[in-house]
Amino acid sequence: MQSHKTHSPQMTNRFTPPLPDTLPAEVVEAIGLSGYGALLPQLLFIEAVEQAPIAISITDAKANIIYVNQQFKLVTGYSREEVIGHNESILSSRSTPQSIYHDLWRTIQQKQIWRGNLVNARKDGEEYLAELIIAPVLLSSGDIGYFLGMHRDITQRHQLEQELQFQKQMSDAVLDAAPMAMAVLNQQRQIVRHNHAYHLLSIDFNQKPVTDLLINAIERQTQSQFADMVKQQQGFSNLEIRLDLANHHSPRWFSCSGVSITRLSQQTANYFKQSSSDHCCLLLIANDITHTRQRLHQAQLNMLRNTMAEQQVIQTMREGLSGAIYQLQLPLNMLRAAMALPEHSDGQSLQQAIIQALHLSDRAIINLQQTMPAPVNEQLTAIDLNETIREMLQLATEELLANSVIVDWLPAMVLPPVKGQRNCLRGLFKYLLDNALQAVKESGRDHREIRLQTHATNDSITVEVIDNGSGISERERFRIFEPFYSGWRQTKGHAGMGLTMAQEIMNNHNGSITLDENFIGGCRLQLTFPMSDLGS
Repeated sequence: MQSHKTHSPQMTNRFTPPLPDTLPAEVVEAIGLSGYGALLPQLLFIEAVEQAPIAISITDAKANIIYVNQQFKLVTGYSREEVIGHNESILSSRSTPQSIYHDLWRTIQQKQIWRGNLVNARKDGEEYLAELIIAPVLLSSGDIGYFLGMHRDITQRHQLEQELQFQKQMSDAVLDAAPMAMAVLNQQRQIVRHNHAYHLLSIDFNQKPVTDLLINAIERQTQSQFADMVKQQQGFSNLEIRLDLANHHSPRWFSCSGVSITRLSQQTANYFKQSSSDHCCLLLIANDITHTRQRLHQAQLNMLRNTMAEQQVIQTMREGLSGAIYQLQLPLNMLRAAMALPEHSDGQSLQQAIIQALHLSDRAIINLQQTMPAPVNEQLTAIDLNETIREMLQLATEELLANSVIVDWLPAMVLPPVKGQRNCLRGLFKYLLDNALQAVKESGRDHREIRLQTHATNDSITVEVIDNGSGISERERFRIFEPFYSGWRQTKGHAGMGLTMAQEIMNNHNGSITLDENFIGGCRLQLTFPMSDLGS
């Protein structure tokens, strides 16, 4: 390692020319008092001050100028001869409040350094913003002998800062005026910035983390992790996201877009480095399209109401014909059993009559079967059970209100789709709603309530239909799924096929429907769809 020798002031001054005779004695004294003369040759120190890229001035204790450097003239327009002997107030401007000058003078009189900005005036009257430092220079007695002032023109920087501030305020105004919710998120899902619409949306969601709800749905839809999307700077556009909230009759729909943003690193060590993906953020834009979706859904609901009415007519015909066939088959089976008994000579004519009755009855059954409307074969599609249940609730709204029934709808926030036949599943929940409605009507209770809730586990999706009716007796529990069995007191309009058809639909979807025998205070039916049959 090389050693560095420190030269004494005497050794240095031996090779240093004397100071110019034109230099005021006060300046020489101020330089000596500054302490720099003990470390640097005085002429070198003077030349460094003279050529410094910042305006430097030295005044006496009354702020009268005794020295200025070259940069002072470039900044103020005043030559050295024009300001020597004048007070520093020659640069003052009325644009600077008097309170600033009072604070400045009070600070330096207390032998402290003052730092701040002043609006100064050049020789031609043009105003500029000066960044100023004034330091007192103390005599050996401790009294203030001089003041050292350094300032630079920061007008352009101030204008850029003001423009930047204006741009920020304008951006904030545009963001806050935007009707869609916006939030800038880092890889950890932390909100860096958000607009007013997002704040209102958070209030609508009872201060729940709205971004987490949206991001979870986006991850499921895109099959990508949010952190990877941000790190890889992957954006997305117009993803329609549906959120089902508990105790809300309608879901919320959002059209979501994501724009990658590179956030500049604030670490000093990264000044010369390009920003890495670790500092990326994502601008999440969520446009509430619930009203548009509701209008579209209402039109679809009207079409569905007509379709369901037609299907109800067909289904009623099928149930009626099935009931007639079933009732015909009972006596026919009895006749066939009688025919199987040993023959008697005196009963030959009776036997022939029975054979003829059997033949005609079989023909009647065949004719009934041929007139029965054929079931519609549907293709399997991915179906949102929350949406299907909500459709059936909306179709039944008038009847539920007419019977003073309270509906407690508790859907899972996000429910994976089930693979099935859409109209069959609509019919399934209509059967169950009709059954629950009839139960609360016959219970005679003043408070009538039906609760529907959905939730997903690791291997299944469960739907619960609960009513606070009279419940099902132990004797009837084994018969509720039998064809044409009806336990209602008012059997008019009830063929006894509702739960039978519901069980058949669940079997066709590889699911199950069970009665909770331990439930008290009404009836609870549980429908289970296995996860292995879920659509993607």
